[in-house]
Amino acid sequence: MKKQYFLLSALLLLVAGCTSVPMTGRYQLLLSDEAEEIAAGATSYGQYLSEAKISTDKTNTALVKKVGQKIAAVSDCDYDWEFNLLESNEANAWCLSGGKVAVYTGILPYTQNEAGLATVMAHEIAHAIARHGAERSAQNTLLQYGLAIGGATLSNNPNKELIMLGVNVAGNVGIILPYSRKHESEADYMGLLLMAKAGYDPNEAIKFWQRMVFASSGSQGGLSDFLSTHPSDEKRIKDLQEHMPEALEYYKKAK
Repeated sequence: MKKQYFLLSALLLLVAGCTSVPMTGRYQLLLSDEAEEIAAGATSYGQYLSEAKISTDKTNTALVKKVGQKIAAVSDCDYDWEFNLLESNEANAWCLSGGKVAVYTGILPYTQNEAGLATVMAHEIAHAIARHGAERSAQNTLLQYGLAIGGATLSNNPNKELIMLGVNVAGNVGIILPYSRKHESEADYMGLLLMAKAGYDPNEAIKFWQRMVFASSGSQGGLSDFLSTHPSDEKRIKDLQEHMPEALEYYKKAK
């Protein structure tokens, strides 16, 4: 009975949560309410900013806000967008649900120019538009449902713990990690189109990733790529090159 309950619940979740990603049309499973995601993102963002060191560099702060607003304007997403430059040596940027974006000063040496910065920010904005965070949460929920069903089925099996450990690892390597890489690739594609629509030369995206490859003296590959949540830099560049003709059409229209 318990097993049947879990199966029925999982099926209801699947039916209720199917939607599609803007710009790509890929079907995805979402189990959370977007309004709740936005509220949670705003709360987390406010807490983080209260503890972070906001940059006093007026020039680069203004540039981050300018680039963010230009990309948000072509995103067709009515979020209460916020863009902040934070002091950190880490070469990173992120975006929480509802369009709360942070860029670290450590990534500016790699962006080098406004279009390079647009590459990074459009990628993060794409994550928010696609609701990738909510999708990962839904995948984890379903994985937990599966583990619960497996645990109930194997309740009398003396090797239950070993079997469940294997199932958990297989679920992460076979489902969670591949979807994380899929999200990154999808955000690269969406970001490329967004920056082009905003009037930034999409060719700068390839130059940015080439700089990242050079800075890291190589990239992930083989098993490390298989177990990574991100595609290799070389794969990213190859995919961007394949999408470049489409992006250039949007760039021409924007100009």
